Amino acid sequence: MSRAVSVEPIFCPEPTSFMQRFFDAELESLRGQLLRMGETAIRQVRDAIKALVEGNPSQADQVIAADDELDHLEVEIDNEAIRYMNLRAPVATELRLVIVGMKASHDLERVGDEASNIAKRAIRLSAEPPLKPYIDIPRMANIATEMLRGALDCFLTGDADKALAICKRDAEVDEINRQLYRELTSFMIENPGTISRALEIMFISKSIERIADHATNIAEEVIYLVRAKDVRHTDEVKKTGLVQ
Repeated sequence: MSRAVSVEPIFCPEPTSFMQRFFDAELESLRGQLLRMGETAIRQVRDAIKALVEGNPSQADQVIAADDELDHLEVEIDNEAIRYMNLRAPVATELRLVIVGMKASHDLERVGDEASNIAKRAIRLSAEPPLKPYIDIPRMANIATEMLRGALDCFLTGDADKALAICKRDAEVDEINRQLYRELTSFMIENPGTISRALEIMFISKSIERIADHATNIAEEVIYLVRAKDVRHTDEVKKTGLVQ
């Protein structure tokens, strides 16, 4: 007897069972690699910020050297995902899961690149007196890494509500970035001798803003995974409630 196949977006009142339904051995391996990559990216960002605040070029060098690990993990995840699709002919729900995993790995690799950029600027800034106490930069970085960790948790649990909240937090980082730009611009106008240091801090702030954007990308993909609706490049997740 033939059986009707539902084409409705996936929804399960218990997000954990939703994910476990599709995690066979290959998908479990993919998930493990993505988790490892996420933890590595978060550590890289935190270490880069610590190197900046403490004026520690040696730690910054370690962040730069470790970027290769994230590059390698991205390639591994892509290879595993392609192998799975070739061998398993996944159904729509499994296919979405694999594609989202690949996209998330790309975002995490870019987070590693931004951490390296922060570390390089931290090395240059360590050779000069601090322009101002580092307060806003660590605060931005804390929000951005919290967003990253939350987005990865959402990927594992299928929690679209939490993913939506993460998307909304991106505005917090944007606002701190704008405030910092205004303050640093005033420094440069009042004292041209601060220009080089102010520009370095501006670029660091922009890197953190991009890290928050990558966390938002992952959260948006989780909404797509759970609700089968693409909300990228729309105002829907920012202006309304959860996509139904």
